Amino acid sequence: MTPTQPVAARRWNGFEELHALQRERIGTALCQAAHSPFYRDRFRLRQGGTMPGSLADVPVTTKDDLRAAYPFGMLAVPRERVATYHESSGSSGRATSSFCTEDDWVDIGERFNRMPAGIGPADTLLVRIPYAMVLAGHIGHFGARARGATVVPADSRSFATPYGRVVRLLHDLGVTLTWSNPTEPLIWAAAARAAGLDPRTDFPRLRALLVCGEPLSEARRERLGELWDAAVIEDYGATEVGPLASACRHGRRHFYADRVVPEVLDPATGEITPDGTGDLVITPLYREAMPLLRYNLEDTVRLSHEPCRCGSWLPVIRLAGRATQAFDVAGRQVSQLQLEELVFRLPAAYGVLFWRARAEARRLVAEVEVADAYATDACAELAAAVRARLGVDCAVAPVPPGTLMPDEVLSAPGDVLKPRSLFGPEEDWSRGLLYY
Repeated sequence: MTPTQPVAARRWNGFEELHALQRERIGTALCQAAHSPFYRDRFRLRQGGTMPGSLADVPVTTKDDLRAAYPFGMLAVPRERVATYHESSGSSGRATSSFCTEDDWVDIGERFNRMPAGIGPADTLLVRIPYAMVLAGHIGHFGARARGATVVPADSRSFATPYGRVVRLLHDLGVTLTWSNPTEPLIWAAAARAAGLDPRTDFPRLRALLVCGEPLSEARRERLGELWDAAVIEDYGATEVGPLASACRHGRRHFYADRVVPEVLDPATGEITPDGTGDLVITPLYREAMPLLRYNLEDTVRLSHEPCRCGSWLPVIRLAGRATQAFDVAGRQVSQLQLEELVFRLPAAYGVLFWRARAEARRLVAEVEVADAYATDACAELAAAVRARLGVDCAVAPVPPGTLMPDEVLSAPGDVLKPRSLFGPEEDWSRGLLYY
């Protein structure tokens, strides 16, 4: 084991033991950060400055800092030691970079496999996350292979795996686990029905949906479980550092504080505390290629140190999403997560899976896909719930099934071509150099 490689997962006897490990590792993390051009400049190490002795003396690292340091300003190892390079999705602005060594991947894979899915050689994991620049798809692939599972690389940005093909793979291969964002299984359910299959009964080997990458309300989590008759296990992480937390069997999401120190930043005062509500600030303890000190993920969380019935002493984290995902409506902040909770609290019989809303100055305007038989009730109940729970007016309109999620998306076989130059008389040769 190298000096930076983490120890195996364990149960901590109490918060004091956990915090003792953190204190022991923070010095190593500070020393590793001193190798990156960004932190050398921040602490004027080239001019004879010194690294802080503790995190309390370290200023926050921001996403803008990472963007300004592009491409190699955050890199703390020789380029020959870099195993992979990744970039975030850019959902909250310009994408940020992430470098990983082989030892970083050992840590990332072990954290992925902390999810209570019990991945093993008997499993087949379908990975339905982009395999391109973001880290998440590669995490699932690496973690599952490390446990001996079969991986089906059904990249969600490839035209080679349209939804009809995904449903076929799930069904014919007897997939036991999936790794995707929470929206994907909703679409698979609609695509399965379009293919004449029942998600609850025609996929008997599917035992868990592993999801990440989007805020997930409790109501949508429950609806997904009902649709597929499978457990829904949510992972929380970021491209800059990998998995950070997952839910235990009692539904509480535990932060991997033995690998990454979590803190909470009050955006109004700038105060940083070990518990509370505010922006999540993280310091990875075992990161080689790209050490981060007090990095602000810009996710609004509530962090608490409290015992759990599962026996874990890792802190509990509750997510509220990002400030960029909330809008002001009539003087109140309304987030996508709040609306999602209300949409999926509608009776399952209404069949509402797809919806959209727009925040206006004085009200919300929403549309839901719903059959005519349930349209009046669904719209009235959702509008009333928004007024009662969020305190804003909401105009809800029904749209026919297939409007927000077109039927051709659910059932199209896909037209996948390799570049060629010779065509038959009925073929469209204008597409010859493109992949479809």
